[in-house]
Amino acid sequence: MNAHRLFTLRPTLPRLSPSEIGLWIAGALPLVLVALLLATLLVVSPARASDTACHGENLLVTMEKEKPEELAKIRAEAAKVPNGKGIFWKVEKEGLKPSYLLGTMHVTDPRVLTMPNGAREAAAAADVVVIESDEILDEQKAAASLLMHPELTMFTDGKSVKDHLDAAELAKLESGLKERGLALGAVARMKPWILASFVALPACEMSRKAAGASFLDKQIAEDAVNAGKPIAGLETLVEQLEAMADLPVDFHFKALIETIALGDKMEDVIETMTELYLAGDIGMTMPMLKAVAPTESGEDESAYAAFETRIVRDRNLVMAEGSKQHLEKGNAFIAVGALHLPGEEGLVELLRGQGYTVTRIDG
Repeated sequence: MNAHRLFTLRPTLPRLSPSEIGLWIAGALPLVLVALLLATLLVVSPARASDTACHGENLLVTMEKEKPEELAKIRAEAAKVPNGKGIFWKVEKEGLKPSYLLGTMHVTDPRVLTMPNGAREAAAAADVVVIESDEILDEQKAAASLLMHPELTMFTDGKSVKDHLDAAELAKLESGLKERGLALGAVARMKPWILASFVALPACEMSRKAAGASFLDKQIAEDAVNAGKPIAGLETLVEQLEAMADLPVDFHFKALIETIALGDKMEDVIETMTELYLAGDIGMTMPMLKAVAPTESGEDESAYAAFETRIVRDRNLVMAEGSKQHLEKGNAFIAVGALHLPGEEGLVELLRGQGYTVTRIDG
């Protein structure tokens, strides 16, 4: 499938608010830089990290009791998403050993690290393990690479977040960062997508990452290295951040402030996303966010179009093209963010467009 064909398909995602887009980005981008920055900005000992428990509740459970009609609408919308169910898929073509595709969640939650039945065995038996970015294996090298592009993570023109937010918004940001153990002064020159990654993570996840815990993609890669398997990446961390930088900066700031507005509800949102992931109900993620995240009228249509193109469509296409060389040899294990799998422009459909039979095997 060529790029022109890709961009003529109808939208994969429902119309979202900036905060919903911010949560999509937090779930879809590993952003190893966040873990590196946490290690230096937060003083979190292993003991403290282990004591920081998650307290989020599944919002859909409450909705089922109190707003069953709204939940029914979410399920109906999710049912329309192609390949909206399943995170573990077999990829086959005649004459080749089967390969496997796993949708991941970029968190350290032990439930997520367990992986679906058969996934760990498939990774262990594969000839090559492919992840979004193999740079996550060497954090120092990754940091050095990103330092060569400071404009992707920091304001380099003498400005800071104070030049983009009014007094009320700055107060919200300062309060939200303080709750996460961060001082506004220490991060004021960081780009809004880096700050949004901080505030989109619950305290327990931040603590685990700061203490050195591996998120699922990194664990898969580390296991492969320990087994002597080759590792391949589909994109670089710089490419991921370049995609973020291509979106209007004011749109990022709006997403940041709206995400902070979720407050204590953030842990519930992350817990709901996690339980949907564990159930394989990926197609429900965005309809759920649409229902629980704040939405304002008058959203910037051009900013949304840029998001849909650069963060969703472009990256899906890059992943599909990058996977091709490994799938053509057979017996590959590919792990990418689960939110890249569903939809008409999702990775499952793109691989089918390359002539592969892609079949769900996790349920």
